[in-house]
Amino acid sequence: MSIYISRNEQDTIRFAKDFAKKLKRGNIIVLSGELGSGKTKFVQGVLEYFGLAEEISSPTFTIVNEYIKDDVNIYHFDVYRLSDTDEFYAMGGEEYFENGICLIEWGEMIEEILPEHYTKITFRKSEDNVEYRELLVEEK
Repeated sequence: MSIYISRNEQDTIRFAKDFAKKLKRGNIIVLSGELGSGKTKFVQGVLEYFGLAEEISSPTFTIVNEYIKDDVNIYHFDVYRLSDTDEFYAMGGEEYFENGICLIEWGEMIEEILPEHYTKITFRKSEDNVEYRELLVEEK
């Protein structure tokens, strides 16, 4: 496990852009943390790295947004509104895993059905400074 301290939204975006350099098809990134902890800012940074920053929107009501750049497919999920893993299966969610890079906000809700290997990033707000975040990166 590694820990990154973000001092503001721009730090989170920079971290995500650097993190995105290693991403390739089949990578699954679970983004976990309370509302407003930086998950969507992280996604913004990944999309900026791939030249897709203009296109970001929250998938809260659609569950998944698809971004395509050259030969890279990026799938941004927000599974917060799913009632259970069956809903994820019903939408064909597992078919996305092999076809691109999956960024899954609230992914802890479907961890039991994820492939064996994925990365989990937990975003924690600081008690001392409203802007600071602790990002815990774990390879599963």
